[in-house]
Amino acid sequence: MNVNDFDYYLPEELIAQKPAEKRDMSRLMVIHRDSGEIEHKHFFDVVDYLNPGDCLVMNNSKVIPARLYGTKAETGAKIEFLLIKRLEGDVWETMVRPGRKMKEGDRVVFNAENMQRFEAVVTGYGEDGTRHVRFEYDGVFIERLEEIGSMPLPPYIERAAEKEDRERYQTVYAKYEGSVAAPTAGLHFTNEILEKARAKGVNLAFVTLHVGIGTFRPVKVDKVEEHHMHFEEYEIDEENARIINDAKRGGGRIVSVGTTSTRTMESAASFNSETGLYELCAGSDSTDIFIYPGYKFKMVDSLITNFHLPKSTLLMLVSALYDREKMIEAYNTAVAEKYRFFSYGDACLIL
Repeated sequence: MNVNDFDYYLPEELIAQKPAEKRDMSRLMVIHRDSGEIEHKHFFDVVDYLNPGDCLVMNNSKVIPARLYGTKAETGAKIEFLLIKRLEGDVWETMVRPGRKMKEGDRVVFNAENMQRFEAVVTGYGEDGTRHVRFEYDGVFIERLEEIGSMPLPPYIERAAEKEDRERYQTVYAKYEGSVAAPTAGLHFTNEILEKARAKGVNLAFVTLHVGIGTFRPVKVDKVEEHHMHFEEYEIDEENARIINDAKRGGGRIVSVGTTSTRTMESAASFNSETGLYELCAGSDSTDIFIYPGYKFKMVDSLITNFHLPKSTLLMLVSALYDREKMIEAYNTAVAEKYRFFSYGDACLIL
């Protein structure tokens, strides 16, 4: 299978640079896999497509303000950090720009209004030109990060993060800090929609997968099968595993909110020979699962997701749930109908 099989034409002006005025005012493309019918709705209509007994599964990871701007202590040169993931203690794997200026032992100073110390020392080298850095600071790390850092908007949003992004590049149910990119399918949900779903008899469940910067890394091989995914950490607690498994056993659909929730559930699924069904195993682990056409889903029945980049692993995942050619046709329809694409764009419900 060739990566070019997942290409499509996207006009630059359809890449959303700002969120919709209200979360649930985004548009919603509804794809019916059984009939091939496509409906054009708004996200506030999403509950109409959920049934009592279904289970809506969301990723409650919280985005940290992972982009930092500082100066090199030795020269005063301006340095930009993008935290990728915590390695251990106060050591993080970090993308550094300009990387050529940062060598082992170099120190970066980040200024704060309250003048408390917040510095970083390069301790080694990671993959793809990243650096391992150890932070030295006064106070509590995450509190200092909230004070100094900015939201790590993806590279196709061609503007600096603003105050509004602190709220809008975060789901309303975000709980556990650790992501450096938002689980964007969840950005459309409001508390009101969640309450409406619960009142209809839809089960709500949460998993946690901390989204890494690898979600934006392009596929660099020609053959899909040769691509290797980055590792991401996930956790599913006993209560939420029970909610999801009960819904599955009861005949309800597992409606995954986003590709990260999907990858989490598919990674944690185990076959139960007594029931003849797959079930979710609670616990913590990491996953590099790569889902592309030909994959047989174990847990997920339906998916709420945004519109993804051409030739991306995310487009490959949604094509695995439906059909590659029909998915590309749906994307071409979205372009013709001028849907908004990517992180702050519109949503798609695959039933």
